[in-house]
This record gives sequence, C-alpha cells and structure tokens, in this order.
Amino acid sequence: MTVPALPDLVAFAGHRVHVCRRREAGTLLDWLGRDLRGQVVLDVAGGDGYWAGQARKRGARAVSVDLARGKMLRGSRLRHAPGLVEGDALRLPLRDASVDAVLSVCAIEHFDDGPAALDEMARVLRPGGRLVMSADCLSRRAAWPRLFEAHRRRFHVQRTYTHEELTGLLAARGLSVRGHSYQFRGRAAERVYLSLSAYGGRYGFNAAAPLIPLVALADGAAPNTRGSIVLVRAVKEA
Repeated sequence: MTVPALPDLVAFAGHRVHVCRRREAGTLLDWLGRDLRGQVVLDVAGGDGYWAGQARKRGARAVSVDLARGKMLRGSRLRHAPGLVEGDALRLPLRDASVDAVLSVCAIEHFDDGPAALDEMARVLRPGGRLVMSADCLSRRAAWPRLFEAHRRRFHVQRTYTHEELTGLLAARGLSVRGHSYQFRGRAAERVYLSLSAYGGRYGFNAAAPLIPLVALADGAAPNTRGSIVLVRAVKEA
C-alpha cells in the first residue's frame, strides 16, 4: 500500500475534511462521470488543482487555471497533479472549443464580472461539452445581514446566484441547464453555513466536517429550491 506524501495529505485535509467542499465538488465530479478517459477537463479558478487532479485520476487530461501562483506551486507537488496554468478566468488562455468539460467550484461569486467568466467557459467548451459548477446562493441572507456582510467581506463575494439566474445566463451563452441541486437547504443549515464563514476562523469549515452527514440528511428532507450553495450542470448546444 502506497503511503500518501505530505502534500497529498495536506490537500486531502483541506479539500475533503470540510463541511461542504467534499459534497459540493464530489457531486460536480460525479455529474461528469466516473470514467473520463480521453476527455479534456478544465477547472476554472482551481487553486492548487486538487479537484482537477481528481478528474485526472478518473482518466481525464485535466487542466487547472488560476492566478494564485503559490497555490499552484503546492499543487504541482500532488501525486495526481493536473496541468497547472497561470491565467485569468476572464481571459482563459485556451483555444476556442478545446475542452470537453468545464468544472468550477464556488468561484464565480468572487469574480468582478461573473458573466464574462461564463463567456469564457462557453467559448473554450466544445459543442456537446458539459459544464458543472457551483456558486454561493445564500437565499436567506436578508434574515442575517450582519452574518452575510461578514461572509461577503471575508471571501470577497461580489454577487450571489440562484439556479434560475444561472439558467438564464448560461442559456444566453448557448448552454442548456440539465439539472441543479442546492446544499444547506434548510434555515438552520444555512445559518450554520453563514456563521461558520463569518466567525469560524481559518479552519471553521474544516472543524465542522463531522456535521456532513447531518447536513446531507437535512438537505434530503428539504425542497430543492433554495440554500447556501447552488450546483448546476449544463450542456453546450451543438
């Protein structure tokens, strides 16, 4: 049995021992499929490339684009490191129609111009290609304005999105949404999410990882119409 190297252990702890990221990114990857052999998968604003690396483990030729050079340096040490490219999500350094699938994990809400980033994702995606993405929704943010403002400042959130808004934005760019899912759907779960983000400190979301089964159970019992995070999957029209 191969013992994971320290960079892989650190990345695992950061990305998977996390109250929302494991379910969120795991769902997006599962939407892409277990067998990605022969496909080019792009992770937009992928940080250290950990989740693109998980696509590589499924056989993809995976590329992560990000502006954070330090994160990419850490990612280059991962056992299943993807291609790591320094670049802006608003000006992706890839050719038109050059990727089979686009992955984006809770990134668009941080961009100065989210629609422009969607323009770029649509541009590099081949006809018939798939896009899976997540975004902050925080549908009950008006109930806790101070928590939301603390979250917005801490994580530089520029805009939140519902699945209806993303459906319209993607349709305008030739992509048809085929499904969506909300996480942290209930009122109590959404308050937990905002409280952790506002006051949980650097490792608040990681420390709250034991709550994952409870949040998943609560989500299963609540309507799939609102929540803290929205996930969508779409296909680019041929």
